[in-house]
Amino acid sequence: MSRPAAPVSSGRRIKLFSILGVLLLSALTFLAWSQSWGSLVLVAGSSGETTLDVPGSVAAPALSALGLAGLALAGALAIAGPVVRLVLGALEVLLGVSVLWSALGALLDPVGAGASVVTTSTGVAGEESIRGLVTVGAESAWPLVAVVLGAGMIVAGVVVIVTVRRWPASGRKYQAVRFESADGRQSADPSELFDDETEGTGADAESVQRAAPVDAAARRDAAVDDWDELTRGSDPTR
Repeated sequence: MSRPAAPVSSGRRIKLFSILGVLLLSALTFLAWSQSWGSLVLVAGSSGETTLDVPGSVAAPALSALGLAGLALAGALAIAGPVVRLVLGALEVLLGVSVLWSALGALLDPVGAGASVVTTSTGVAGEESIRGLVTVGAESAWPLVAVVLGAGMIVAGVVVIVTVRRWPASGRKYQAVRFESADGRQSADPSELFDDETEGTGADAESVQRAAPVDAAARRDAAVDDWDELTRGSDPTR
């Protein structure tokens, strides 16, 4: 009797860790978006060097939307059915690829990622002009962290897809409404149950109508017999 509990418990742990993993990776992605990703130093056409900070919201602006999407996806995983979980797992992989792509772009080309900061500060636009105006200053670990987070989201999505059949079923309150008849039969379509009950009720009513005259006559005869037995054939009211 205790053996079937082990797979269920294992499935619950897999589900819990998968959802927590998606939540954690998404929250950290949003955190990475809010941090400083490095700096650029203005070196040309100025009397001294000016350091410009490049936040993650500029270097990889898509990370905020991707992080929020991951948080919503984790909530959906908690209540979704097996088929929807497969779709959500594939979406998690897609989110991870998007995070990885955005982070790699900022990591491999910090000047291009911070170009808008330079334009806002100096009014200089154009890729070639900006590259001749600045050099890379202090580097931050957050671009590399975002790359790791993107790879982790891809792995989390694959884990969801591979283990989805081992997850326990969601609670009844999240499932489709099902109706139950008096005899215990269940169906999502109440008409299936009500039709059967109506047919049975109609048949019973018809049989009752046929039996009604017979039952009435039998009760009348029984009452007359009881009266005769009590009064011995005489009328007690006289």
